[in-house]
Amino acid sequence: MANHKSAAKRARQTVKNNELNRSRRAKVRTLTKAVEKAITGKEPEKAVATLRVAESALAKAAGKGTLHRKTAARKTSRLAKAVKKISLAKA
Repeated sequence: MANHKSAAKRARQTVKNNELNRSRRAKVRTLTKAVEKAITGKEPEKAVATLRVAESALAKAAGKGTLHRKTAARKTSRLAKAVKKISLAKA
């Protein structure tokens, strides 16, 4: 247990931030999997739509500090590249 008022506050903030970060990471994972599922299912329209949502969640997680900005950029880039590939193959 914390011995100082400031240490107790930091402990409370850590618990709150852990919950928020866990929630954001879970949302990013879920949305990423949705894009990957659309890619493997060869559904370019659905892949593009879910990619937009996933990009937003990745950017938000990076902006809040949950993910490193370069990690978010890398994941976004790889998803976009895969979506572009199936979109071109379909056309």
